[in-house]
Amino acid sequence: MAVPPEGTPCWADAMFEDLDAAKDFYGDVLGWTFGETSSEQGNYTQAYADGKAVAAVVPPMPGQEGTSQWCLYFAARDASATAARIRDNGGELLMDPMQVGDYGTMSLARDPGGVVFGVWQPGTHEGFQAVAEPGAYCWAEVFTREPEKADAFFPAVFSYRAKQLEGETDFRVYDLGERSVLGRMRMTDDFPPEVPPYINVYFTVADCDEAVARATARGGVLRFGPMDTPFGRFAAISDPQGANFSVLDITTTTGEVPKTTDVG
Repeated sequence: MAVPPEGTPCWADAMFEDLDAAKDFYGDVLGWTFGETSSEQGNYTQAYADGKAVAAVVPPMPGQEGTSQWCLYFAARDASATAARIRDNGGELLMDPMQVGDYGTMSLARDPGGVVFGVWQPGTHEGFQAVAEPGAYCWAEVFTREPEKADAFFPAVFSYRAKQLEGETDFRVYDLGERSVLGRMRMTDDFPPEVPPYINVYFTVADCDEAVARATARGGVLRFGPMDTPFGRFAAISDPQGANFSVLDITTTTGEVPKTTDVG
């Protein structure tokens, strides 16, 4: 696959204290297989759907133990220049750009509202080898209690254009060119106060209800859904180690796509 345009979601990974349990769970729910685990790379383990790299799991480094969560990475042409824009627009760098062998350069950051994300300047590892296929990434949304900060920050860092969905829900879509690449949702009181802002990653499944059944049978918690939408049938899940994600059957759509208004 060609290197994606800057600002495109290009990779996802998560830390798990019990790596084997995570591999068992996602292997069953999403059909993933896993590559070799290398101690030289901190036991970073790639996940594959139909032989294509779609994500990775890794154990925490000493001192990083805590609740698991998925991290979404955005493509950058120059990770150092992106890091400068992050700082200039009120974000915080949690990890300065760091070269990872010949694979690429990564950094971790936090937006002004507390949303953690990654930046990836591709080398030999260009990112997702598949999207919108069963087991692969298909979409993501910034869940934040301070949407005004997200709406100022992300378009400034990644040159997104924003459009607001019409209706009662405060939801925006960020576009790169003619392509929608990311959503932004205001967190309401439905979210417990202890849940921090985060990026919710959606993985494609052939059957949403079957994926939910597999997840809950494996100790996952159904948070929302399954629900039919114009974009597919989806459900929000927490895995047994607390990482939130969603599953989406993009082939089962219901209703009309909501209208949007350009806002920048």
